[in-house]
Amino acid sequence: MSGPFESVSYASLAERTVLVTGGASGIGAEIVRAFAAQKSRVTFLDIDTDAGEALAAETGARFMRCDLTDIAALRASVEEIEAQTQGIDVLINNAGNDDRHDVWRVEPESWRHTLALNLDHQFFATQAVARFMRERGSGSIVLLGSVGWMRGRTNRVGYTTAKAAINGMNRTLAREFGADGIRVNCIVPGAIRTERQERLWLTPESEREFIDLQALKIRLDGTHVARMALFLGSAESAGCTGANFVVDAGLTQN
Repeated sequence: MSGPFESVSYASLAERTVLVTGGASGIGAEIVRAFAAQKSRVTFLDIDTDAGEALAAETGARFMRCDLTDIAALRASVEEIEAQTQGIDVLINNAGNDDRHDVWRVEPESWRHTLALNLDHQFFATQAVARFMRERGSGSIVLLGSVGWMRGRTNRVGYTTAKAAINGMNRTLAREFGADGIRVNCIVPGAIRTERQERLWLTPESEREFIDLQALKIRLDGTHVARMALFLGSAESAGCTGANFVVDAGLTQN
């Protein structure tokens, strides 16, 4: 398969089983493409059936429809993948939703929903997969954070709270699972251009603002995050756990 991920080949990822949550679009879709290009056995979960089936046809990855806020369904999906493969070697907890919300309009139900979309499934997917990884004595788990909480971005307090919590979860789970040979790390993306961002929020003015604030004057997209995911999933990062890997072109230096 041709594409932006041919510049490097990780031998340790070939034929490895990789699970990506929220993989049908955006950053997740690039992560699916990246691991598929490494000849990994990729399964991805998403609620968007049309996009999921299209990406599966493109990449040869396996799509499973799953509402990640339904923890019972998420656990069942992990059980099914484990039963049908030699075991999940790499878990990429990608799924998230950064819908804007007015701090004065947040109610308990919407607050819990935002945390379910951005935090809860990352823990429960990790818990489900790590039970099996522990039996095998190895595995790599990658969480997805955001520089949004570092920058104190407004109009998304539920989202930034969830992403800040992932930072603590990352460090704790790395300690919890380290003795079992399981690594846990977190990718922290910056201002990433996706189709959703373009459709909902990006303007020429905001594009210029991001470039001005970044140390590197490039526009980041999902492929930059996917390349970091490959590294963390591979044996090349065997000495890394409990760490944040920031992919923001130097945005948080300001």
